[in-house]
Amino acid sequence: MRKFATAVVAGGLFFGGMGVAVASSEHRLTMQTPGVSFVGKYQWQPTDKAPSGLRVRGDLYDKIPDDGHNVYLRVKVENYAWGKVKGVQKKAVKIDKVFYDGAVLKTKQVRMQVCLDRGSLQPDSCSEERLFARR
Repeated sequence: MRKFATAVVAGGLFFGGMGVAVASSEHRLTMQTPGVSFVGKYQWQPTDKAPSGLRVRGDLYDKIPDDGHNVYLRVKVENYAWGKVKGVQKKAVKIDKVFYDGAVLKTKQVRMQVCLDRGSLQPDSCSEERLFARR
């Protein structure tokens, strides 16, 4: 009877650990709008790791290098203001960043877009906003 109970507990711990591993696995991420794209992966950091937020890794591309416009990744964490991760004209920029709310232990929401900075006279061209929510 003890062996059976031990096997059941060990099996539960094994399969419970598999669920945690699946929950924090990397997912593909592609966002684009005319002139700019981001191709990479995202993953929620575990809640026991500081900072516990959304880790984004990939490349931010200027797709039309001769247009004279810069590109950027636009990010909003929880209820904070929008922030930018700037790209470079005529190049691809590697991004590896964790977006988190420093006031809480577990960041729950991050919104993100890629944008083409068209200057001060024309509005920026941005992709559709994506919401990443931790379950």
